[in-house]
Amino acid sequence: MIALKTLDVRNNFKQIGDLINSGETILISRPHNQNLIVISEAEYRELEKLRRNAEYLAKLEYSMQQFNEGKGVVKTMDELLNMER
Repeated sequence: MIALKTLDVRNNFKQIGDLINSGETILISRPHNQNLIVISEAEYRELEKLRRNAEYLAKLEYSMQQFNEGKGVVKTMDELLNMER
């Protein structure tokens, strides 16, 4: 991770953009600890994918917990097919 001041980012935006697209993470320091982190779109998409997967796995874990606590609902195949209609 590279830490830069706002002025450095303004003056060297193209070079910093190239660094970011090559996989570097940039921290832009700002007053009052209102810092920013800049990553590439590809890295952002990967992080979003990981977040969605974690949410999905948490839902599955919760469902398994409910099932193990006897809170599951059992249906026959005929009952399921009748629900389609």
